[in-house]
Amino acid sequence: MANNTTASAASASTALKARIYKAPEKAEISGRSIFLAGSIEMGAAEDWQTVMTNRIAHLPITILNPRRPDWNNSWKQSASDPQFREQVEWELDQQERCDVIAMYFDPNTKAPISLLELGLFAQTGRMVVCCPDGFYRKGNVELVCERAKVPLVQNLDQLIDKVIEKLTEEKA
Repeated sequence: MANNTTASAASASTALKARIYKAPEKAEISGRSIFLAGSIEMGAAEDWQTVMTNRIAHLPITILNPRRPDWNNSWKQSASDPQFREQVEWELDQQERCDVIAMYFDPNTKAPISLLELGLFAQTGRMVVCCPDGFYRKGNVELVCERAKVPLVQNLDQLIDKVIEKLTEEKA
């Protein structure tokens, strides 16, 4: 079942049309879909996923959000840990099947997994990336995006605008 509480802060004048799933919920894709990739680091990263969700929830899309409220930092970062495996596989599965991957690099984080995912999915033609000044590997992100022709923006508002543009463009 889609979790529509995430978008509860969306404007009351705009009807909520999005289906919203958080890891590890079984996602049923309806319409265009977006995966919210990027910095999550609890306590350091801005909760940009909620900001994005609130701004795009009026669209008839499916939003796939890896930020989960029950994440436990004590889970062993190992393929043998069932909860860790479930999270990572959910993220990879959703990125492989979605129409758009929005990636945000918070300057207050290192985001090594996001860098890895950028490398995995840059060539798909489905990414839009935001890498503000101050991110410690901004140059690497710029060069990968340039090489793969991934749209790169400087702030969250620009990312949201690009995402809306990409989600509402006609499919080829």
